Amino acid sequence: MSEAREPLRRIVVVGSGPVGVLSAIGLRRALPGTEVVVVALAPQGPSFADFAATALPFTNQLHERLEIDEARLILGAGGSHRLATRTFGWGEEGQQGVFTHGGPSSPGLHTRFARDWGRGPRNVGEQRPAGSLAEVLADAGRFAPPPTDRDNPLSSVEYALRWNPQAYRDLLIQFAQHLGIGHVHARIETIERDGSGGISGLMMEGQGWLDADLFVDCSGSAAVLASALPGFAIIDWSAALPTRRILVAPPGQAMLALEDRTTLLDAGWLIELAGRDGLQTMLGVGEGVSDGDAVQALGAEQVADFPLAPGRIQQPWVGNVIAIGDASAQFEPLGNFNLDLAHRQLALLLELLPGRDIHPLERAEYNRRAGLMIDGVRDLLSLYYASPRARQVFGDVETPEPVKVALDQFARRGRLPFREESALLKEEQMELLGALGFERGTTPQETDTDPRAIEAAQAEFATMARQALEVAPPYARWMASVTQPSPA
Repeated sequence: MSEAREPLRRIVVVGSGPVGVLSAIGLRRALPGTEVVVVALAPQGPSFADFAATALPFTNQLHERLEIDEARLILGAGGSHRLATRTFGWGEEGQQGVFTHGGPSSPGLHTRFARDWGRGPRNVGEQRPAGSLAEVLADAGRFAPPPTDRDNPLSSVEYALRWNPQAYRDLLIQFAQHLGIGHVHARIETIERDGSGGISGLMMEGQGWLDADLFVDCSGSAAVLASALPGFAIIDWSAALPTRRILVAPPGQAMLALEDRTTLLDAGWLIELAGRDGLQTMLGVGEGVSDGDAVQALGAEQVADFPLAPGRIQQPWVGNVIAIGDASAQFEPLGNFNLDLAHRQLALLLELLPGRDIHPLERAEYNRRAGLMIDGVRDLLSLYYASPRARQVFGDVETPEPVKVALDQFARRGRLPFREESALLKEEQMELLGALGFERGTTPQETDTDPRAIEAAQAEFATMARQALEVAPPYARWMASVTQPSPA
């Protein structure tokens, strides 16, 4: 008869940014009898997960699992909602597209009529009808989170949250303190290896020895713990991801909008993230772009300028050390995948939590699945650089083999291969490809051009859109109702 494994006695999380603090919260929730300690180490350099002001809808599910209430994020961290991302100029100059989460809102939108509406690279400078409920609501400026205890016409709408990064971290720290998570504010003097490929403990300046059964490296791109292990190696992504600098503009005026924007300019790509505490703007450029051209494209003198060497570590889990977020992979904040990756890695760790004696199969399975997550992000980013106009801006970069296969299937057959552990559903990936200007091929199911089927699909979607608009209040009015104090 098998015996229960001895649980982890202590877990040390190195990194006090949002990724580290949320990891500590997740581990404490999962193992209430285990001591969890955070080593105060602020992420440095291009640690885009820790400085992220938004993520993808998966983060909402993780927050809910960890009992971090969305209403608290709205009130305490300047939270707001994103339903859509507008894309400009990726297919060709003047081309526009829209990416929404969850894919089309009606099965009818998979049929030929959706393509006849002009979704794709042909949509240059002309009005196109909305293709999802999320886009309808974003266009109208109307939304409120649907009730959790019953369905309504907004229940199928997927959304992402934004926040003020510093306020978000402060809020997470409050949760961590409430859970009794320890905190060590001291510099790491030495990292002692255990002779088995991992770490036995840390010598903390002025505070002595700190050992643990499991170490979680959330130190950002420095990968303080992971880089100290024997055999540490980086897999270079620079051939596939050509962005070499990220410039950050000063915060702009507060903007309460249900959409963000991603624009391809002659100098590089420009991201504009709306927020209640100010518009956030970032520019990514490749090699050879002058400072003057970069500042002109950014539209302001930068407050930060990060060099970027994209890549991933070979093994995220070595010995008793697990690297999460920027400590495991460095890449540009295009598509909002940075924090999403960290959160999906954390969820995987909570699923595969080891005992005090870590089994090699646990490490192997984590590394397999986390590796698929990481490489999947590289491939999603590669879609941007494979788009028609991006090849003119960034040059003819190397396209990973899985991306070549996906683009071929999308163009010839109107479908995509299945990818395990992908950050986006297949429907979302196809939506993204259309927004980036790729022409989708025709599936056998879409060859039916029966006018009655087309009219029925259009009528179905029109009914869904009307019902959604009827129940959704103006977003600004709803936000005011939940953030302003009651007259009573």
